[in-house]
Amino acid sequence: MSAIQTFWSERKAVVIAAGVALLAAASCLTVVDEKTQAVIIRLGQPNRVVNRFEPKTDFGQTGAGIVLRIPFMEKVVNVDKRILDLDMERQQVLSADQRRLEVDAFARFRIIDPVRMVQTAGTTERVAEQLQPILNSALRQELGKRTFGSLLTADRGRAMEQIREGLDREAREYGAQVIDVRIKRADLPEGTPLESAFTRMATARQQEAATIRAQGQKQAQIIRATAEATAAKTYADAFNKDPAFYDFYRAMQSYDATFAQKGSSTSIVLSPDNEYLKQFKGK
Repeated sequence: MSAIQTFWSERKAVVIAAGVALLAAASCLTVVDEKTQAVIIRLGQPNRVVNRFEPKTDFGQTGAGIVLRIPFMEKVVNVDKRILDLDMERQQVLSADQRRLEVDAFARFRIIDPVRMVQTAGTTERVAEQLQPILNSALRQELGKRTFGSLLTADRGRAMEQIREGLDREAREYGAQVIDVRIKRADLPEGTPLESAFTRMATARQQEAATIRAQGQKQAQIIRATAEATAAKTYADAFNKDPAFYDFYRAMQSYDATFAQKGSSTSIVLSPDNEYLKQFKGK
C-alpha cells in the first residue's frame, strides 16, 4: 500500500471533517464591496442592511467588507448603491400650443431604502421598469401645459424640476430617490410640422427686423429734425445779433461757391449794378 493510500485510510475522517468545516466557514462569510448595499434576508424577512447608503457618511465608512451570516437561514440580496440611469423611450408629446414634439428624456435615481426596494420591487431593474411609465406620463402632462417656445427658455428648467418632484414621490414607494430629470432632445416631427415651424420662425425674424429698422429710421428722423432746428435757431440768433455781418458772410460763401471753382469754364454775365455784387462795392 502506498503512502498516500495509507494516509487517506488513516486520516480520511479528519480530511472530510476539515473540508466540511471549510465549506461551513465559507458559507458563513460574504464580501460586500463599496458600491453595493447588502440586505440580509433571514427566513424570508429582511433582517439587516450592510453598507447602507448614508448621504453624510464618507466613502468607505459605511461597513463594506466581510460580513457574517447564518448558513441556510440567511441569504444576501445585493442592491446597487450607485446612481443609476433611467432612459425614456422617444415619444411624441403635444405642447400647449398644439405642436407635436419628439421628446427624448432620461432620469437619474439611486436606492436609498434597500429594504423597501427588496420588499416592493425585488431588483433595481424592476424599479426602473416601474418608474419608466410614470416618467412618461409625468413628462407628457407637464410639457402639455407649456408652449414649444417656453422649452427653449428658463421655463424648461422649472418644468424639469416639477417632473422630478412628481417622479420622486412615486419612486419613494420603491425605496428610490430621483436625483435629476433631463430632456436630451425636443424636436418637431419630420415633414410638414417642421417646415411650418421654420417658416413661422423666419417670418417672425423678418417682422422683428422690419420693426427694428422702422424704429431706427424714426429715431434718425427725430435726431435730424432736432439738429436742423438747432442749426436754424443758431443761424437766426447770429443774424439777429449782427445782420450786416451775417449778410456779408453769406455773400462770401456764395462768391466762393460761384467764382472759385477750379477747372470751370462757365461764364457769368452780370450788370455792375447787380444786387448780387453789392459786397464787392462795400455795400
